[in-house]
Amino acid sequence: MLEVHDLHASYGKVEVLRGVSLKVGDGEIVGLLGRNGVGKTTTLKAIMGLVRASAGRATFDGVDLTGLAAHKVPAQGIGYVPQGRGIFPNLTVEENLFLGLRQVPSAKQRALVFDRFPQLKDRMDQKGGTLSGGEQQQLAIARCLVMQPKLIILDEPTEGIMPILIKEIRSEIRKINRAGVSILLVEQNLVTAFKICSSIYLMEKGAIVHRSSAADLKTQPDVVHRYLGMAA
Repeated sequence: MLEVHDLHASYGKVEVLRGVSLKVGDGEIVGLLGRNGVGKTTTLKAIMGLVRASAGRATFDGVDLTGLAAHKVPAQGIGYVPQGRGIFPNLTVEENLFLGLRQVPSAKQRALVFDRFPQLKDRMDQKGGTLSGGEQQQLAIARCLVMQPKLIILDEPTEGIMPILIKEIRSEIRKINRAGVSILLVEQNLVTAFKICSSIYLMEKGAIVHRSSAADLKTQPDVVHRYLGMAA
């Protein structure tokens, strides 16, 4: 499905990605973890065409994403929920949800949203900026689901979410995955990563430094502490 091979990217003269390689297979939830500033978000942006790769490539179902303009990447079947959620605060929930569609949403597209996030149905006329952090995250994920992607890329989905709601977000990610959507997840919440990811890549200084199953990584507290600065 998604294959990233030897990806390099820079901001000006500063090289941020130094040969990143990773894979997300069909039906997988793959975690990309690391301390702040190691290049996780830049990796996601390079995949989505929002940062131009200087070398290497990212392919999705055989299509070379690194040669596509950013606005053409989602059409390949990839949804992206950026850090900070990317909600338009002055648009209503309904406008945010269906902004990317070229036509009136079908009954199936509406059902995809409201079956998964029924609370959004009661907020359709409410401005996106007035929602709670958890509701905004649900809205951002729901906006991806409307496009019926094969892969969703999530950047810090539990950041700024009340602890009581993190479990709910985690549950929704699992349900989306069980419905056939693969997921690439950047996450600081180690409990969430261990609970829902099948495999995890650890990143440091713009490169992948470790890969293992989530179960195996959980038994390697020295590795977790070395690259994440926390206990497993």
